[in-house]
This record gives sequence, structure tokens and C-alpha cells, in this order.
Amino acid sequence: MQWTDEGIVLGVKRHGEASAILELMTREHGRHLGLVRGGGGTRLRPVLQPGNRVSATWRARLDEHLGTFTVEGLTLCAAAFLAASHAVYGVTHVAALCRLLPERDPHARTFAALEDILDKLLDPRLAGPEVVRFELALLSELGFGLDLDRCAATGTTADLAYVSPRTGRAVSGAAGRPWHDRLFRLPPFLIEAAPAAPSAEELSDGFAVTGFFLARHVLEPRGLALPEARTSFVNAILGAHRAARAS
Repeated sequence: MQWTDEGIVLGVKRHGEASAILELMTREHGRHLGLVRGGGGTRLRPVLQPGNRVSATWRARLDEHLGTFTVEGLTLCAAAFLAASHAVYGVTHVAALCRLLPERDPHARTFAALEDILDKLLDPRLAGPEVVRFELALLSELGFGLDLDRCAATGTTADLAYVSPRTGRAVSGAAGRPWHDRLFRLPPFLIEAAPAAPSAEELSDGFAVTGFFLARHVLEPRGLALPEARTSFVNAILGAHRAARAS
């Protein structure tokens, strides 16, 4: 068995004295693990950093085997992320989200969204909205997509202002106002075709929505909680937005 694909490094674990177990999110083969001989050495260590893009060839005698990776660096952006705390937290968080997907199950849209995040991760104005949208898309990939296209109560597509925590459906401002304290606020950047840059408050609203449904539908059934890296990323992003507005 053999294939070659582009991949994004999600994580790596030392294996023995010189090798490493590499975890990639690949374009055509989904989340995939394999042994990299020499992966613990100084030559490959800079390549096998979370967030880097690589070309990987996987080989195994049988499909169900762990197999081995031969990798070549394509875009080594991980070093640049070290200069920005929100970027480090962001890479850690999105990698943890990708691990919620079944191994070796292709998710082309997730791979494309992950590429977009990495391209924008150093800019906190762009990184925040991208990660919220990534969380929203991941919920759909896992079968728990939210319905934000029309009001659950009236069917209207206008004036959508809230999200029901019970159903995950949008609610219009008029229909939801009497129960606004029981509903999540729906930020415009999640539903507009060409949204303006969201404010810190709108970003906070977006993370509140996706965080609630990720916890309830995906993490809690597995005995997991929202990762600390997510909390650190959100705090860093919101802090950068507020600092920019104050300056």
C-alpha cells in the first residue's frame, strides 16, 4: 500500500530513540498517522512542527497497519507562529478539533478550511472569525450542524438575531426578543455573505455559540471539556481586538 498526499502537521510524538509518530491532516486521506524514521532528529524536527505543510508518502504492507511516512517540507510556517501567542494557541486548538474526526476518513472541506486558517493565523483580526467558522463547519462535518438560514419560529430569513440553545436554529429579533435572556446572540459575520470585520463583542458571541454546541454534542459525550488552548486563544484574540480599538 502506498500513496502521496499534501498534509498539515497536527502533532508528533517521539518513538524510540530517533523516530516519531506523525499525525497529519491530509487533503485526500483525512487524518492519518504514520511512523517517521529519524523524525526525532535535528534534520526533520523543524519540519514536523504543528501547522507546517508537507508532502507525505505513506507506505504499509496492509492498509490497517500504522505504516511509515516519508515527508518533505512545503511551507514551514510554524516558526513564525512562535512570535504570536494567539497563533500558538490557535494551532493547538484547531489540531485538537481535527482529532475529533474519524481517522483516515477524507474531509476535503476541513482540510481547505484549515489551510485558510493557517494563512490568516498571524493576523488576530482575521484569525478569530476563521476559527469560529471552522468550529461551525466541524459541527456540520460531525453531524451536528446548526440551522442559521431562517427563523425557527416564523420561517423568515430576515432579522436573524439569536440562536436557540435547545435546537441550534436561528431565531429572528422579533420572535426571540421576549426570551432574549435564554438565547445566544447570533453575530452577523456568521450569516452574511460578505460580512464586515466583527467586533470583539460579536466574536465573543460567535465563540459562545460554537463552544456551547461543541461541548454539548461532541466533547461531553466523549468525557471531554473544551480545551484550555481554546480559552487561551479566545482571550488572546479578544484582547488584541480591544487593544486595537482603544489605540
